[in-house]
Amino acid sequence: MIEALVHPIARLASAGGPVLVVIALVAVVLFMLALERLIYWQWRYRRQRQALIIRWQKRHEHVSWSARTLRECWCGELISALRVSLPWLKLLVALCPLLGLVGTVTGMIQVFDTLSVTGVGQARSMSDGVARATLPTLAGMAVAVVGILFTSRFEHIVRREDQHLHDRLTRATEIDHA
Repeated sequence: MIEALVHPIARLASAGGPVLVVIALVAVVLFMLALERLIYWQWRYRRQRQALIIRWQKRHEHVSWSARTLRECWCGELISALRVSLPWLKLLVALCPLLGLVGTVTGMIQVFDTLSVTGVGQARSMSDGVARATLPTLAGMAVAVVGILFTSRFEHIVRREDQHLHDRLTRATEIDHA
């Protein structure tokens, strides 16, 4: 069982070097954070938003400066909780291409070391080395592209939820006064 898990990681490390394993670990953390945010948004945030609307409706006064300031504070806290891991996601997305570049540079250094020992006559070993050197770049860029897609979509969701929250609180106040 453990060998079945270790064998693909060993193949990955031999194909692209140890930097590729680091990129894979960063990708796992990135996708776990993204999944956690989606689960939070789908279940916990919606319950908290509903509780906030009910708390706002229970207030007797909604028009004064202090009431509006309190409403802004409550909305800010809820939206901040929604976007709490976005900076970490952006950091990991930015880190992936840089890790890929590190893998390429270290791979090219190994290729040049091999060429200095064996000479330039072995094109096969040189092409294998170049392929090994570029694999981390490809992996880093692929993870970064998927991460950018997720973070931009999630930022859109946060902006939309911020606007919807204010709209719902306004509607709840209007219903109470009608």
